[in-house]
Amino acid sequence: MFKKNLTQQILIAMLFGGIVGGILNFWVEITAIHWLINNVLQVIGQVFVRLLSMLVVPLVFVSLVCGVAALGDIGKLGRLGGKALLFYLATTAVAISLALATATVVAPGQGYHLETHLTYSVNTPPSIAQTIIELVPNNPIQAMAQGQMLPLIIFSLLFGIALLMAQDVGERVAKVFNDLNEINLQIVVIVMKFAPIGVFCLVSKTFAVEGFGAIKPLLDYFLVVIVTLLIHAFIVYPLLLKWLAGLDIGVFLRKMHRVQIFAFSTASSNATIPVNIENAEKNLGVNNSVAAFTIPLGATINMDGTAIMQGVATLFIANVYSIHLTSGDYVTVILTATLASIGTAGVPGVGLVMLAMVLKQVGLPVEGIALIIGIDRLLDMLRTAVNVTGDAVATVILAKSESALDSQVYLANNNDNHATS
Repeated sequence: MFKKNLTQQILIAMLFGGIVGGILNFWVEITAIHWLINNVLQVIGQVFVRLLSMLVVPLVFVSLVCGVAALGDIGKLGRLGGKALLFYLATTAVAISLALATATVVAPGQGYHLETHLTYSVNTPPSIAQTIIELVPNNPIQAMAQGQMLPLIIFSLLFGIALLMAQDVGERVAKVFNDLNEINLQIVVIVMKFAPIGVFCLVSKTFAVEGFGAIKPLLDYFLVVIVTLLIHAFIVYPLLLKWLAGLDIGVFLRKMHRVQIFAFSTASSNATIPVNIENAEKNLGVNNSVAAFTIPLGATINMDGTAIMQGVATLFIANVYSIHLTSGDYVTVILTATLASIGTAGVPGVGLVMLAMVLKQVGLPVEGIALIIGIDRLLDMLRTAVNVTGDAVATVILAKSESALDSQVYLANNNDNHATS
């Protein structure tokens, strides 16, 4: 049997997973098939996701502490943080503006016959003031246990800054954290060995439950979201990469395949953090001091793919209910979706909660979400791939601006060399 690198293995697993899942969907009502989906595919797929999720907290905490310590300058940390925040908010605003423009031209939802019995309820999202308060954890251990990313990032940054201020003591502790970071990365390598099996089960289960028929009634909405996601990922991001960093676009896209596939299969930006950090450092040549900071931050506040879904979904629901949106409503959608991306968990399905917030701001019925929820899982997978691509783009651009990018590693044909079988 020919040896294939990890990316090829995952692509094959994803392809066969879609085929097997689509076939199983025809017999999903059969007891044996139902048992197979829920007790084999679901279990194996979720175990793989939990293995990835298991790594997030220790990896983010240790990597951020190492990253801050490696910067060696608190002022540099503030500069990098400001650049990252500005970049993430700007690209999110561009993403939702692009979505609104595309949806306005195509007008998905016009002529759709509304099913009035559909309902959708969502928990009330926290206010901006409460979000700011909760940035600081009452108990950092509790924040770690609950996977609260922004409070964890804040504590990790403070811990790293304290290491810098502690001088000799800080240097000794920093060496321990560097060793822990290497161990964390080795755990990532171990988990990745199971990736093809995990991806196969996740994709199989999704298509077995959703099927291909779920796409047909909402084809216009589905296609507009996909096209806009592709434009943002393969036109907007590459242009930013070329314009702001002067880097070869083809190299970046080729080296992002594995990360994008992981994001697609897990539909979780957080679960993809270990893979994205490893890829940024080993394949894209980004210094740990930058990658360990910008990627976890991006997984928490950078939701370009989700913003695109919100823009298209807002116009789709407005068209379905025959509600006219004014230019002021468009501005409100852009601002609300951009600001709502801060502090939103990078986990599957969270985009629907953010969408409810956007709909309320412009007076659209929240129950309209029920119209799109059937195909949201498939779109969630796609938009998560866009989200993590944006995190990597920002990381490379910011690394170049901070002279923390190894151009030789970036250009080298080393993708997946560390993860072959």
